[in-house]
Formats: sequence, C-alpha cells, structure tokens
Amino acid sequence: MREPDSNTSDSATLALQALVWTLGDGDRAARLLGVTGLDPADLRARASDPAVLAATLLFLESHEPDLVACAAALDVPPQALVRARERLEN
Repeated sequence: MREPDSNTSDSATLALQALVWTLGDGDRAARLLGVTGLDPADLRARASDPAVLAATLLFLESHEPDLVACAAALDVPPQALVRARERLEN
C-alpha cells in the first residue's frame, strides 16, 4: 500500500479519489448527497473545495465498511484517509 505525503495537495488528491470512488455506487452516492445536503450540480461545482472533500472522507469514516473498501480500492491504509481529512480540515 502506498502512503500519501503529508501535504494538503496530496490530501486533496486522495480525497478527490475517494469522492470518485464514493460516487461510483448509486446508493452510496445518494447517501453522500443526503448526508451533506449537496445536490449533484453543487457537488460538481465544489468538488475541489477542501470542506467538501473533508466531508466526503468524514462520510466514509462514519461507515467503517465503506472506509475500508475505499482504502482498499485506492491501495492506501484506512488511516491515510482519516489523516487526509484531518489535514483538509486544518
């Protein structure tokens, strides 16, 4: 598994990959939109916003099976997603 660097750019890249993974499943995407209150157009417009990226990672953290599955798909440890969220929130 690769470990992303600790800078914010790498965190944003990892979070964007997690967002794409999340949106790849219709049910999961609908849950993300429901939890965040975003609509698809707003999500597209704000996809690079650190707050939206952090919210996506927090969404995954709130359901461990999704966090673990996303981490496996991205070939990173789950903790890397958690650290990316922490960096995006600061």
